Amino acid sequence: MLVGATPEPGAALAAEETGPPAGYRLQPLLHDLVSTVLAPTSALSGADGQIRASGVQGLFHADARALSLARLLIDGHEPEAIAYLPVGPGHDRFVSLARRLGDPHPDPTVRIERTRKVTPYGMSEQVEIISTASAPVTATVTIELAGDFAPIEVVKSGGDTTPVAATAEGPGTLVWRSRRSRVIVTGMDARAEIADAPGQVAPARLAWPVTVRPRERVTLRWEAAVTDPAAVVISPSGPVEWSRPRVAAADRRLERLLDRSLDDLRSLRLIEPDAPGDTFLGAGVPWFLTLFGRDSIWAARMLLPLGTELAAGTLRVLARRQGVRTDPASGEAPGKIMHELRRHEFTVEGNGLRLPATYYGTIDATPLWIALLHDAWRWGMPERAVAPLLPHLEAALGWLGEHADPDGDGFVEYIDTSSRGLANQGWKDSGDAVRFRDGSQATAPIALAEVQGYAYQAATGAAALLEAFGRPGAERWREHAAALAARFRDRFWVEGPAGRYPALALDAAKRPVDSLTSNIGHLLGTGLLSAGEEAEVARLLASPAMAGGFGLRTMSADDGGFSPLSYHCGSIWAHDTAIVLAGLARAGFGGQAAGLAEGLLAVGEAFGYRLPELYGGDARDDVGRPLPYPAACRPQAWSAAAAVTIVHAATGLYPDVPEGRVTLRPLAGAPLGAVSAHGLRVAGHEVGVEVDAAGRAEVTGLPADLRIEDLAQPAR
Repeated sequence: MLVGATPEPGAALAAEETGPPAGYRLQPLLHDLVSTVLAPTSALSGADGQIRASGVQGLFHADARALSLARLLIDGHEPEAIAYLPVGPGHDRFVSLARRLGDPHPDPTVRIERTRKVTPYGMSEQVEIISTASAPVTATVTIELAGDFAPIEVVKSGGDTTPVAATAEGPGTLVWRSRRSRVIVTGMDARAEIADAPGQVAPARLAWPVTVRPRERVTLRWEAAVTDPAAVVISPSGPVEWSRPRVAAADRRLERLLDRSLDDLRSLRLIEPDAPGDTFLGAGVPWFLTLFGRDSIWAARMLLPLGTELAAGTLRVLARRQGVRTDPASGEAPGKIMHELRRHEFTVEGNGLRLPATYYGTIDATPLWIALLHDAWRWGMPERAVAPLLPHLEAALGWLGEHADPDGDGFVEYIDTSSRGLANQGWKDSGDAVRFRDGSQATAPIALAEVQGYAYQAATGAAALLEAFGRPGAERWREHAAALAARFRDRFWVEGPAGRYPALALDAAKRPVDSLTSNIGHLLGTGLLSAGEEAEVARLLASPAMAGGFGLRTMSADDGGFSPLSYHCGSIWAHDTAIVLAGLARAGFGGQAAGLAEGLLAVGEAFGYRLPELYGGDARDDVGRPLPYPAACRPQAWSAAAAVTIVHAATGLYPDVPEGRVTLRPLAGAPLGAVSAHGLRVAGHEVGVEVDAAGRAEVTGLPADLRIEDLAQPAR
């Protein structure tokens, strides 16, 4: 999912270009904005609470902006902000001062508290004017409002938007209408005003004359309600599908990060209107608050220690949209799992990107769907939930065996034949993401290293499922996996200045793309690598060139394409770091895993414990804190889920419910120290794990038919 000021996928940069092409627009930045979210609605404002008619600020519902302005004025002046206070899912508070009012001395005597609550269908605000002045304060409080119904892709690309005129439909009611939706704004006890501005659309207003006596407060309220009858995603009405564990850690940052992350995950829950029982996570705010195959799968997979219900919903909603035909325009193929869902075609002017409303341009969602089904089964997803998905599993295997390798070389690969879709279709999907060590770009079709690991894991996991449920094909897929591992060992490994490692990919000419990247960390735990090969990968991932920042860089700092603020060639992604630290921990490389975990905790502390989509890959020795990537989404589902991954790796609980066993391999010692987590879920049972500073673990609450078969030594 590409964001940032580089061209979108499908518009690869030519090596000789030195500037943006004609007509290129800069994407608005959002790293310093506050996102108040309860999916599918979100409000993006400044840290002062003001929603200004600028950039990506606004009240968004699903894939469109409803209000583009909501500016608070006191006697025509903006109050001066002093604090932003997150309260909970969809709930924030902003504190400011009205220093032009009150007593004429340096201490402020009139304070404004603006409390915002976002709901799935709108937003409400409470504005309190609080006075400690010596005499009554009189003022006019105004909310300036505007709407434009701009599609999210137009906002994202910095395109021009057109304001929509409001109508006053009552003393305190303003209405904006478009062809598909409506916004009704109501100010309790307010006066609605429509400016007379011939030839232009001026902001509408809600106005309140107020008098505040000494030591008193006046409370004003207004709300915006959005109607959207054609929505493709809506909010679930039931309880949250996962547990909220009680975690205590020697490093208290872990507790704070988990609390904020679980709030954010709760705010990203979505369903399709015709499937109220199948919850999934929207990928992120503001650009991706919808179903994304890869992102929703990874987030559900990372949350398995908290229960299997989210995984079950995610699997079912994607299974219903599984490909059934071959369509180059959408990327659909029989058995393939989709990439993204929108209300309408997603078109970005100026770069040729035109994605159908249901788009399948992803190479990894299908094997990851299989892996999620397998892992959820191991964590105790009931057989009655697994069995109906087995035909979809077989269809996904059909895609893996018949459509994933178009040139027949034995590797899973992609190419966008439509010329209107994503040029790169792995998780690093920007147009310049796949680079050789010298910085030059690879040419499609491209076979990514981590996708071969996903395919291996999918084949072996599917074999276990087929065998357990008495369905044919298990041996075929075990043989498929073994052959893939042999081919990978023969073709992908390269020698570089730092040693031997798997290449990022094979290009169209089957040359290894020899950059050193975080992608190879995704191979850990898939089974594709031998123990010795995992040790080589772990050693390189822990090197300063890869792990010298606040987490794991997407590309080695020693490679020619490295840039710390490149979207995929040097920045650090929270979910990427978490996936790799999980693989390191399970493979026994606890020291390296704990180092990455500490980096994420430092990032959490720097960003108010709301992990961004990505951030700068600068060396920790060069900067005192992680630098923001200025167009990163926050909150982001798989970034928030990284907090759960840290807890899981620290406690080291690995259940295999079908086999009746649990393995323990907790992290030990610095930098995390002792950790306890109560309220994890295994096969529907609440489980507690306590790990002391030496890595000794005690488990409580396991189902009676599960045994701790291997109390493994603490990870290395």
